[in-house]
Amino acid sequence: MPAQLIDGKAIAQQVESEVRDALAKLPYKPSLVAIRVGNDPASELYVRNKARKAHELGLRGTELIFDVSMSETQLLAQVEKLNRDDDVDGILVQLPLPPQIDSKKVIKAVDPRKDVDGFHPMNVGLLHLGQRSLVPCTPAGVMRLIASTGVTIEGARAVVIGRSDIVGKPVAALLLQQNATVTICHSKTRELAAVAREADILVAAIGKPRFVTADMVKRDAVVIDVGINRVDGKLMGDVDFQNVRDVASWITPVPGGVGPMTIAMLMSNTVTAARARRG
Repeated sequence: MPAQLIDGKAIAQQVESEVRDALAKLPYKPSLVAIRVGNDPASELYVRNKARKAHELGLRGTELIFDVSMSETQLLAQVEKLNRDDDVDGILVQLPLPPQIDSKKVIKAVDPRKDVDGFHPMNVGLLHLGQRSLVPCTPAGVMRLIASTGVTIEGARAVVIGRSDIVGKPVAALLLQQNATVTICHSKTRELAAVAREADILVAAIGKPRFVTADMVKRDAVVIDVGINRVDGKLMGDVDFQNVRDVASWITPVPGGVGPMTIAMLMSNTVTAARARRG
């Protein structure tokens, strides 16, 4: 029997409903400011979608767009201005940045209380310590998707393929917090397929189209595909969806799986940041 689909769009709508309910109880509209440097088409679309979703849910969403020639000093000054602005609750800097700007330095400059992407070293540290923090949006979305299946995370064997700071490592930390036994795999992992086959929960975030094949998946595993790859004009994930679906019990499609959750969790993070900072 083919795996059941995990509907990211439907679960994202649930998160958005929670955001609306939270906003209805606040005496103010939280403000999210997205910074984009340059005119990368993918970044332009993504930032525009974030701002549009913020307005749609009842937040104040603002785009700040700067020329690709902007200097690192100028961007840092802009971030500091937003840090000091008490009316701004969330700041995100769209990556990638032009080569003349050190992304790590800019991320570190964002007030961690307003770091709705969850990338600041302080928030990363708190996450790995299991303490309250602003969690990166995609990993937070992955956890909501897993929870929607009703599978028991505690005691489960979880394998994360990919060790990026944005997805792989934080997903592993969140799974560990819920008492899964977690293995992180990467390009240097020996017998990766054999390790992956041990997973009750398999998260693919390696950035290679159709990398995870059916022979790498345990029967009735939950498979979360974080990958977004464009091949011959078509979007596809890191999982060979058609074949893996015959093995797994639950699986996310691409598109329509993890993608919608990222923006939804960003909106949730903005409300969380506003409430924590404003009291």
